[in-house]
Amino acid sequence: MIKSLGAQYVIIGHSERRQIFGETDDVIAMKLAQAHKNALFPILCCGETLEQRESNKHFEIVKDQLEKSLAKTDSFNILRTVIAYEPVWAIGTGKTASPEQAQEMHSFIRSILAEIYDKNIADQISILYGGSVKPANAAELFSQDDIDGGLIGGASLKKEDFIDIYKAI
Repeated sequence: MIKSLGAQYVIIGHSERRQIFGETDDVIAMKLAQAHKNALFPILCCGETLEQRESNKHFEIVKDQLEKSLAKTDSFNILRTVIAYEPVWAIGTGKTASPEQAQEMHSFIRSILAEIYDKNIADQISILYGGSVKPANAAELFSQDDIDGGLIGGASLKKEDFIDIYKAI
């Protein structure tokens, strides 16, 4: 259905789907396989809650999400996949990960991708930041080595904000 409407990209594993609809990493892995089978480019979301971050489980949570979600994704299809790190604690709360926190997790995600596939593949994959990007923090976030862009939510609904975020790239 999505493809028939002309879409090329599909968001899979968004935190709201995980929390509200109980989507598991196994379901997400199947959705990724279906997206690839139907020539769609998936944007795979991963991220931790505030409680998980504060208990220092954030790396463990994200690693587990990636390993399980990518279990059915081969080397060819991972290159047709975008990863989006969305710290759940920073979505719609007004909180934002510092550029250093975001970079640390993006670098970690890239290292997990290198473990699953290899470094060459990991370096080719776009990793987006999706935790309340705003005009005020976009340039600093996007200047980090492993942050390749943003998965923009609420700020995309305000024309001026979205244009300012675009200019920051």
